[in-house]
Amino acid sequence: GDPIEIKSTKIRGIESNGMICSESELGIGDNHDGILVLEEDAPVGLAADSYFKIETDTQYEIGLTPNRADGMSHIGVARDLLCALKHQQLADQGEYVNWPSVDEFKIDSHDVKMNVAVKDPEKCPRYAGIAITGVNVAPSPTWLQNRLRSIDLKPINNVVDATNFVLHEIGQPLHAFDLSKIKNNKVMVQTLPGKTKFTSLDAVERELDQDDLIICNENEGMCIAGVFGGLEHGVSENTKDIFLESAYFNPVSIRKSAKRHGLNTDASYRFERGIDPDKVVYALKRAALLIQEVAGGSVASELIDLYPKKLEPFKTQLDLLNLNSVAGTSIEAGTVRNILNWLDIEITAEKDTVWQLQVPAYRVDVKREIDVIEEVLRIFGFNNIPLPEKINASLSYSTKPDREKLQNIVSDLLSNSGYSEIMANSLTKGEYVNMVPTDELNPKDSITMLNPLSSDLSVLRQTLLFSGLESIAHNLNRQESNLKIYEFGKGYAKKDGTYKESSLLSVLLTGSKADESWNTNQEEVSYYSIMGAVSSVLNRLGVSENRELKEKRNGVFDEGSELLIEGAKIAEIGKVKKEILEKTGIKQTVFFAELQWDIILEGMNNHSIAFQPMAKYPSVRRDFSLLLNSEISFSEIVEIANKAEGQLLKEVGLFDVYEGKGLPPGKKSYAVKFVLQDENATLNDNRIEQAMATILKQLEKKLGASLR
Repeated sequence: GDPIEIKSTKIRGIESNGMICSESELGIGDNHDGILVLEEDAPVGLAADSYFKIETDTQYEIGLTPNRADGMSHIGVARDLLCALKHQQLADQGEYVNWPSVDEFKIDSHDVKMNVAVKDPEKCPRYAGIAITGVNVAPSPTWLQNRLRSIDLKPINNVVDATNFVLHEIGQPLHAFDLSKIKNNKVMVQTLPGKTKFTSLDAVERELDQDDLIICNENEGMCIAGVFGGLEHGVSENTKDIFLESAYFNPVSIRKSAKRHGLNTDASYRFERGIDPDKVVYALKRAALLIQEVAGGSVASELIDLYPKKLEPFKTQLDLLNLNSVAGTSIEAGTVRNILNWLDIEITAEKDTVWQLQVPAYRVDVKREIDVIEEVLRIFGFNNIPLPEKINASLSYSTKPDREKLQNIVSDLLSNSGYSEIMANSLTKGEYVNMVPTDELNPKDSITMLNPLSSDLSVLRQTLLFSGLESIAHNLNRQESNLKIYEFGKGYAKKDGTYKESSLLSVLLTGSKADESWNTNQEEVSYYSIMGAVSSVLNRLGVSENRELKEKRNGVFDEGSELLIEGAKIAEIGKVKKEILEKTGIKQTVFFAELQWDIILEGMNNHSIAFQPMAKYPSVRRDFSLLLNSEISFSEIVEIANKAEGQLLKEVGLFDVYEGKGLPPGKKSYAVKFVLQDENATLNDNRIEQAMATILKQLEKKLGASLR
């Protein structure tokens, strides 16, 4: 427990300079019910640590990277440390890691006949076990309790403590079952039907998945393999006989099961990273001997070892020229040979500078040549690589446009406009695409993961829409209702048998334009708010000419449009369908825009910045109130007006929309401004009248528009 400071204090008015403690307060046991009473023959004056046989110890916390499963034990650390000490000539070349001997292990009898079957060898390549009878389950001896407490493990009982000791000693998880709970001594390693109920050791009833690997008896599941034991089948104070299990489980299977059930145990932590399959039986024997030492009992069955297809050591190669190229120095072949030997990496063949290697099974992180190079340099010591006397450099050349620079420019623009950048996972739910079957988002085009971590991360996203909606839903649940976000990300799809990756920029708006304040109106964001953001981005990039806006309605938008340049779609903008928002837990309007970043940048390859003087001649504005059918969009007016008078017309703007009383059914009124300007002369009334007449004639002809 936490340290307790013993100091002078008053109890009922009388000063006390000491404290009478319980086992728990002294940190030597779990009993806190009363004062610890020593034996009558306890020698007065003897140091407490000597009397209680407490060893002075030093604890090191080692920050392992997730790929170094081989270092998740005391022997694993010692093995790696010895390599470095040998290279530094701080240890004899003949020294080796002293693995505890299991020579004394023996089968005492064959009284117990175990029937063990592995029905899914892909998820469980190796499974071993033995029966031990006549054990006396009790608190562990002091030395074992102290060893476990020194690494912050709470002692449970002598059998469980022995398995935990071996786990941390050599890195092999084990599990002990109460043999009396295994009907007919039948153990099956298999999966169970989905939604099967299972009560785990923490008394939580869990619903199993059809892919969870389960250790079963004849009737029911006893343990989620490699993850967590069952409540009714573990070792208790009434246990007399046990079945001890040691196995190698598929890391992917364990990781998925642990994630599904929200469990992270010492066993799953190791299994999901990969343990040494060659130490399964050794660990079983080591644990059996330790259990016999602290709990008694005898081995009463054959040692079962089901290993139908041996996991072969991984093979790779090392080219010494590549090693020296990466290192930036020349390392002698003899030094490399020694380091590989200390790392248990066997050289099976040599040809010139290329060595064929066999990597031990416990080094699951060494798969490629560069991994071997990293291992050699790690033991050699990065500090031992001399710094060069000169640095070779070359002038860099970047193609136009500079993608990273432009992305930073746009990020600064949006961030300065009050937007927050998000970063989301490229893996998402497969069900999202089924919500919006469109030409662009087809479930058949989804790229599905072969071994997804979970159903929430099963496909690569085609669009940034749903990651943005997830972010909005997350923030809305935390009372943040006014949101402006953007994301640079990738979209993935399989079109005509070809995998395609595209760079995208998404922008999402919801809530009010500004936070609530005494001097601002709570005006909701609109289509024009997000259209303004898109226009700002394109204008900043210089993509402002020849933009064509078309109405777009599909499975994503209730109201939307798409932007094109020379026929190529560069963006989609609109109001997200209410059905989609409801399925993602959002109850307020959301506007979404997605820009095709690759296409925009590709169009900028030929873009050049040219000087353009300020206009010498004034512009002229004309306002008209147009009566149109309700289904006609403003974008159609803009498109027709620009085609009718492309030379003088500089701007078309909408400043009022009216529908309702005083208008015929199915009609609406648009108040539109038209800005005209001639760059070479001042416009006269005749020229203005002629231009506006041309525009109005085309609007009447193509849209049935009339002046109010």
